Amino acid sequence: MVRKTKEEAQETRNAILDAAELVFQEHGVSRTSLAEIAAAAGVTRGAIYWHFANKADLFDAMVQRVFGQLEAKLAELEETPDENPVDLLRKLAFHFLERVVNDPSYFRMVEISWHKCEYVGEMAAIRDSHLECGNRYLSLSEEAFRQARERGFLPASIEPHFAAVGLMSVIDGLVLNWTLDKALFPLASYGPALIDTYLSGLGLMFAPEKGR
Repeated sequence: MVRKTKEEAQETRNAILDAAELVFQEHGVSRTSLAEIAAAAGVTRGAIYWHFANKADLFDAMVQRVFGQLEAKLAELEETPDENPVDLLRKLAFHFLERVVNDPSYFRMVEISWHKCEYVGEMAAIRDSHLECGNRYLSLSEEAFRQARERGFLPASIEPHFAAVGLMSVIDGLVLNWTLDKALFPLASYGPALIDTYLSGLGLMFAPEKGR
C-alpha cells in the first residue's frame, strides 16, 4: 500500500472537517454520526479514526481550526499596541464580527457551537476547554480595562471586571441573536456601533474607523 504524503493526509483531514461543519450545521452535533460525516467527506470511517479519536475530538479540531485564526489576529494586534489598551479589544471585537458576517466557516462554527451542540455525554469532555478559552479572553479584557484605568483612559469608578463582563455580554448577545435570525438587524453595521456605544458609556471614546 502506498503511504499518503503529509500533504494528502492534510487534505483528507480538511475534507473531513469541511464535511463535519456542513453536516453538524444541518443536523446538529448529537444527531450526526461519524458514518454520516465520512459519507459527506467521501472517505471511510477508518479515515476519520486515523485523524480523530472520536466525534468530540473532531468537533474540537473543527472549532480550533476556525477560531485559531482569532488567536492569530490577537497576536498581530499585540505586536502593535495602542496607547489605550482597550483599543486592542475593540479591534479584536470588530474583527470577530466581520468574520462572522463574511466568513461562512466562522458563521457555521458560531451557529453550531451555540445553537446546535449539547455539551453532554461525549461532548462534555470539551466543554471545559472551551470555557477555559472564554475565560482567557475575559481575563485579557479585564487586564486591558485595568491598564486603561491606570493610564487615565477609563474613569477610576469603573471596575475592570465589571467592564470586561459587560463587553463580553454585548458581543456574545449580538452574535447569538444574529445567528438565530439574520433579519433581526445588520450585524456588520450595528455590531461596531453598539460596541462603541457601550465603551463610550464607560467613559471611553474612540474615533470612528475609516471606511465604516
